[in-house]
Amino acid sequence: MTRRISWTLLAVLVLAQICYPLTTGDTRAGLTVATVVLGWLLSVGHALLSRGPRVAAALVAVATGGGFAIEAIGVATGVPFGSYDYSGELGPKLAGVPLIIPLAWTWMAWPAWLAAVRLTGGNAATADGGALTAGGSGSTVGRWVGRIALATVGLAAWDLFLDPQMVAEGYWVWRDATPALPGLAGIPVSNYLGWLLFAVLMMSALRPLAGRAVEHTDRRDHPMVALYLWTYFSSILAHAVFLDLPASALWGAAGMAVTAVPLAVTLLRDRRSRAADREDHEPRRAGVDATR
Repeated sequence: MTRRISWTLLAVLVLAQICYPLTTGDTRAGLTVATVVLGWLLSVGHALLSRGPRVAAALVAVATGGGFAIEAIGVATGVPFGSYDYSGELGPKLAGVPLIIPLAWTWMAWPAWLAAVRLTGGNAATADGGALTAGGSGSTVGRWVGRIALATVGLAAWDLFLDPQMVAEGYWVWRDATPALPGLAGIPVSNYLGWLLFAVLMMSALRPLAGRAVEHTDRRDHPMVALYLWTYFSSILAHAVFLDLPASALWGAAGMAVTAVPLAVTLLRDRRSRAADREDHEPRRAGVDATR
């Protein structure tokens, strides 16, 4: 049930994102809002169905509540992202922040976390055993730090795609956009540093609030892994080909690759390993497999 609902929502989300470059103006803005709402429902719904109300509540508190708080502070003070203002194209605002903005933080925070867990030994085969503690406290701390780092970069690097795209659409504007990354004029470096700061705080808070249920991944999480990899590869294609944003295609590809590429490689290796195991366990008929 969890996977079926998640795959269905993901399919609708992918369809909406495919339609994005084909629209303009108010239609594109409305589609942006709808996509963010779908992403929020997908991530929070998956957290609820796969791990229960505590995890879903923790995700909403940390990412949605925390996302609104940091955005409201940012709009009012310029800290930690820099000085910026939202246009009115993204729907109703509270404290100068469109209500869908905290939903976007949540949408990508959850798959980024699960991707990091998967890459740091939190697969189902080790979830209950010693993989998280086998090397003693030093190993546990090292794994936790690595997990937080991967999840932080996995989320924050997404903004190398997101901000250039949204600024190009006029959904928000930076008052002082210097210094900027090469090719990404109009967005200050402080914005990306602010994303890193908030992302590390968010990811550090998620595990204590959510509990041990977020320390492992299993088959139920395949839609979230697919969401993360879809976001990575489709964003590169969209920015490079359809949105005429080649610089953000390169920056985003390099930034999210820190998490996305090892994740893709790990999944391919696991798939090949499972295929080899199935082949080894297939019954062999005398005379047919005699040379094996």
